[in-house]
Amino acid sequence: MKKIVIFASGSGTNAENIIKYFAETEIARVEAVFTNNPNAKVIERARNYGISTSIFSKEELNESKVLQIINNIQPDLIVLAGFLLKFPDNIIAKYPDKIINIHPALLPKYGGKGMYGMHIHRAIVGNKEKETGITVHYVNENYDEGNILFQKNVVLSGDETPEEVAEKIHELEQKHFPEVIEKLLNHNL
Repeated sequence: MKKIVIFASGSGTNAENIIKYFAETEIARVEAVFTNNPNAKVIERARNYGISTSIFSKEELNESKVLQIINNIQPDLIVLAGFLLKFPDNIIAKYPDKIINIHPALLPKYGGKGMYGMHIHRAIVGNKEKETGITVHYVNENYDEGNILFQKNVVLSGDETPEEVAEKIHELEQKHFPEVIEKLLNHNL
């Protein structure tokens, strides 16, 4: 069975969805959830499923402590699901093409430092975009610039609020992110 580790900084709805999805399969299992936020709801969500959690500081991420914990697990895939810190080069170098991220916009638009969550949805509404969507991509040394694995769009009517856009994106994430992970692990992507 393949091993997944998840990095998240916030509520953890995508992390929980991935945990539940793979709990029902023989393909993979989420081995651990890592977070830089000691108050993140993702900690409680992971623990509710018996998944170990690791809380770390930015310094511990950028030094070797987090890499050592990851090396002990030997994951087949590292999944960033609402993780807000820049992923460090030492982990990227050790796990090339084994780290993916989900971004709540159609990259390359609305990517980069500071472009996350409601910041993106407000920008999309403010710019009167006709569509938005999700992008699953490999993680490299630059924010949101890794090779794109999957995109799914949703058409906008033009009168949505940022909160309504967020709901549409959340639905896409919940449906497609676990499926993309499964295809990637099965080498079908």
